[in-house]
Amino acid sequence: MFQAASPLRPVGPLWQAASVLIALGVLAPVASLCWLALGADWAHWQHLVRYVLPDATVNTALLLVGVGLLTLVVGTGCAWLVTAHDFPGRRVLHWALLLPLAMPAYIVAFAYLDLLHPIGPVQGALRWMLGYSSPREWRLPDLRSMGGAIFVLGFVLYPYVYMTARAMFMTQPAHLMEAARSLGESRFGAFRRVALPMARPALAVGLSLALLETLNDIGASEFLGINTLTVSVYTTWVTRTDLAGAAQIACSMLIAVVLIMWLERHGRSHQRFGSAQRMRAIQPERLRGASAWLATAATTLPVLIGFVAPAAYLAWETFKRLRWGQGISSGLWASLANTLTLAMGVTVVTVLAGVIVAWATRQGVSTQAPVRWQARVATLGYAIPGTVLAIGLLTPALSLDAGLASLLQLPGLPLMGLGVVLVVACGIRFLVIPVGGVEAGLQRIPATLEQASRLLGESTNGTFWRVHLPLLRPAIATSALLVFVDAMKELPATLLLRPANFDTLATWLYAEAARGTYEEGAIAALAIVLAGLLPVVLLARTASTSEKSNPAI
Repeated sequence: MFQAASPLRPVGPLWQAASVLIALGVLAPVASLCWLALGADWAHWQHLVRYVLPDATVNTALLLVGVGLLTLVVGTGCAWLVTAHDFPGRRVLHWALLLPLAMPAYIVAFAYLDLLHPIGPVQGALRWMLGYSSPREWRLPDLRSMGGAIFVLGFVLYPYVYMTARAMFMTQPAHLMEAARSLGESRFGAFRRVALPMARPALAVGLSLALLETLNDIGASEFLGINTLTVSVYTTWVTRTDLAGAAQIACSMLIAVVLIMWLERHGRSHQRFGSAQRMRAIQPERLRGASAWLATAATTLPVLIGFVAPAAYLAWETFKRLRWGQGISSGLWASLANTLTLAMGVTVVTVLAGVIVAWATRQGVSTQAPVRWQARVATLGYAIPGTVLAIGLLTPALSLDAGLASLLQLPGLPLMGLGVVLVVACGIRFLVIPVGGVEAGLQRIPATLEQASRLLGESTNGTFWRVHLPLLRPAIATSALLVFVDAMKELPATLLLRPANFDTLATWLYAEAARGTYEEGAIAALAIVLAGLLPVVLLARTASTSEKSNPAI
């Protein structure tokens, strides 16, 4: 007689222990940071409160507010236009609006500093058309300002709001909008009073991601002369060699992180909507005449500013250098090799840790509710800026390095010198990607497959290797690609934790911009952008698949 399948077994103690260690490893930098900050002399706090924190805090707050407003307006507006309206170019623009995701903010700032220079091509062409001959007669406002930083970061980060808002708009039932229109609301009124309130949870998620990226930014802010908390951490540690002061500023940044996460949770709270399944989705309304071309212009402008203009500049500068036979220096080739090596190391470590955490905390593994805190804690690293992680890892890494060097009688600092600490920092920051990807993949695997494997005599570990792992390969591959590209673009943690004489493409570009030279910086920036296009292509394909599966869109 065939015995019914029993409930799924929980994973073994080794998986749980490894998951707990990974979660504690994510918390370790924060604990070290707080210990270092609280253990510092009170004179440090007095100096920071009087001379450093007021200016940096105000600049950071203004930057967050400005970028938040710009990303909300641009991202939400574009998402609604391409979802609810049909106009020339919409079929291309609905995925082209994702392209700025391939452009790190520091690269866009690097490009626009040259493009919008008073004697650069843009201002030169405008003066020629207006009949002026000198920058003294007419010039645009200086990009090195708070407005310039908001402009650059806003048009780079709006896709976070665009993606989440459009996903919400696509699932909203059409009859709600039709009911609003039948009650006398205009198209804009129906959007403002019906569609927008329903999209609030998605807007909160997208906005929080954009703000966290703004807080993590160091390159664009420093290039544009904005002294934010992130820049203050870097200058305090590197310029003044004051680790305790840097830790205290980093602790102040954690307050900003907590506020952003609270705003995100508050924005998603008390939202209860019925499912839109089996309901007709919003039918795009055909625009004609001037309205159609205005919609095309409104959705094209963010793509031009956030991707096309800086990418064209980088391609042109690279072409000029290669055409004149200057070639690529050995230092840039070494930076490319270092970048690929670092990205591969981070990818292997992060994906392996993500699989362990996701498998150890998977849903429905037993009759008892599984402990989920490991996954929640492990994914907090993305919310912690790279500079904060770096400062938090320095003290335990240096202590461990000193002990390891003494034990093995090695010179110098082996872990720092080999880049192990840098790999760990990037792994903590990007661990959310494989954990989320693998968890989503596990949820799509029916529990009956594991039950069948158990009936055939397979152990829990054997089931993982022979059943789950083959089915998880697409999710793991996608997560690995995203981690690889993010590791290539990472700048803040790399600047602070890289070994001596170890440059990546990001740090090479940072050094070129800091010196005011743009010859080889454009080549490094273009390589990073080309790598960043890979996940954007994946997102665009996903968006296209969603549209094809929904005939109403």
